[in-house]
Amino acid sequence: MSAHPLEQTSVVREIERAASAHLAGRWVSSGFTDLDDRASHPCGIFHGEPFSVFVKLDTAAEGEEQFTAELQGLDLLRRRASVATPRPVAEGVLRLGAGSLLLLEALPEVPAEARSADQWRSIGRALAAAHQVHDERFGLERFDGFFGPLRQDNRPVTSNRWADFYAERRLIPLLRSAVDSGRLPAEPAADVERLVERLPSLCGPEPQPSLLHGDAQQNNFLTTTTGPVLLDTAPYFGHPEIDLALVDYFAPVPRDLFDGYQDLVSIDEGFRQRRELWRLFGYLAVIAVDGASAFGRPFLGRVADTVALYR
Repeated sequence: MSAHPLEQTSVVREIERAASAHLAGRWVSSGFTDLDDRASHPCGIFHGEPFSVFVKLDTAAEGEEQFTAELQGLDLLRRRASVATPRPVAEGVLRLGAGSLLLLEALPEVPAEARSADQWRSIGRALAAAHQVHDERFGLERFDGFFGPLRQDNRPVTSNRWADFYAERRLIPLLRSAVDSGRLPAEPAADVERLVERLPSLCGPEPQPSLLHGDAQQNNFLTTTTGPVLLDTAPYFGHPEIDLALVDYFAPVPRDLFDGYQDLVSIDEGFRQRRELWRLFGYLAVIAVDGASAFGRPFLGRVADTVALYR
């Protein structure tokens, strides 16, 4: 078997150099754990003392930009919402010949399948803590982000209405990406366009812009013995129901998560009827990136079902 790309001697040397600068002393890797099965990028943990380093590799041209945006998002949530996020090692981003590396302090985790009811509940409370941070406008002036590998335009819209922001900055760009990928046929694309025209009547009460995780599916929360940690964020100020719709986007979560959320913030009774509307942009993203695979093909049906639900 070929070695993991992160285990190349030159790559390990640069990781050790960055970790030593972070420690202000000599740091040496004592081993590596491959975590590729849990991420869309090659990644893993380099073990060492007194800390280990989580490293993610992106070989794409925009990898450095994507990782920089990820660090900005983690910092924003940590500062504004006082929630836990991983800390960067040294500068956090390294540019190498093999691509760009994201370096974060690795955290000992409780596996999702071993989480207690209280730990699931704490994830809901962390999400609610972020949603209690508000702004006057939907979007984020300071920086754009990435939803997976796709660019996320965070610019506010002129009207500052949620339906317009969701249409112009989320649904329409991702619909275009899905069509351009060749994986979304013309008829369902036209159906989505018609749904977009009707958004103002579908979005429910106008929300106050809340600080979102942005990609809040459950794998993007890590549980430690001291509490939840938010990962892989793509933040902006938006409708809090977006995050609530994504937590069980790929797999069910216990009711405890939603109960924990409601310890701090109530959930509108209409959320259940709007949940698929908020997932639609994610369905389009999967089609654009992975629509030809066994994983991605079923999302064509999810798009069709969502459009039918809101006719």
